[in-house]
Amino acid sequence: MDKKLEEKINQKINEVAENTDEIYKIINSLEKLRIHSNSFGYGIVIGRLYNSFYYQCRRILKRSPTNEEFLKFLDILNKNQTKILDALKLGHSSL
Repeated sequence: MDKKLEEKINQKINEVAENTDEIYKIINSLEKLRIHSNSFGYGIVIGRLYNSFYYQCRRILKRSPTNEEFLKFLDILNKNQTKILDALKLGHSSL
């Protein structure tokens, strides 16, 4: 994976971890889905990161990601699962 792209993905993970209030605002605004807030919140985070991954590939590399780059993205997510889940738990306790 291109180093710039990897840096951007890691930067986005940090941004998500620091801005969980936005995620909880979305969760709380969707009453029916709020029942499953942990999985729903995690889905929002993954969606944001996935979108960022594709956007950054197109912006930096001027193309869609390769399968190898996508697998590296999944590896980055896998390595950061605990960080993301912990950030969501911390953000939730402050509501």
